[in-house]
Amino acid sequence: MSVSVPGDYVIRSIRADEWPAVKELRLRALRDPVADLAYLETYEDAAARPESYWRERAALGAEGASGARQFVAVGPGGLWLGTLTVLVEEAGTKDWAAFPVERRQGHVVGVFVRPEWRGSGLTKALFDAGLEWAWANGLERVRLIVHPDNGRAQGAYRKVGFVPSGRTVPLEGGPGDHELEYVIER
Repeated sequence: MSVSVPGDYVIRSIRADEWPAVKELRLRALRDPVADLAYLETYEDAAARPESYWRERAALGAEGASGARQFVAVGPGGLWLGTLTVLVEEAGTKDWAAFPVERRQGHVVGVFVRPEWRGSGLTKALFDAGLEWAWANGLERVRLIVHPDNGRAQGAYRKVGFVPSGRTVPLEGGPGDHELEYVIER
């Protein structure tokens, strides 16, 4: 079933007390057929994490948090249909891969849309909310990394305005030896 009717969902920031839904959607994402290309953790590792981890994860990306914001698309009956998180990277620091951060920017992570909602415009709506938050918070650009073999994700990111920066990010112990950086400027 492909749902393409706009307005069947609401995009909003998560709340800290919604950690069980954060966990459920993350575990579902980690079961996706391309999860090994899309995420830097396994289902088994995530499922074994304690409740305190999920509570902290939700709190750090919840409404009112300043260093990150997790957005969710909530559909009929309250079902979470998709999500993405924008992390703030401050100029003068190092990113998760130990590269210097040259200017204040956002880093999109954890993008997931339930398969039955892909192609409905929901991914674009999630990115629109994430980018609106990033620009309102003074970020100069937003980036993400994507595996070279994940064509579906690359297509979705291009569709919402991201372009390859030409930078590759090495991955030790990941699903390949490197990923590609995509960016969108303010």
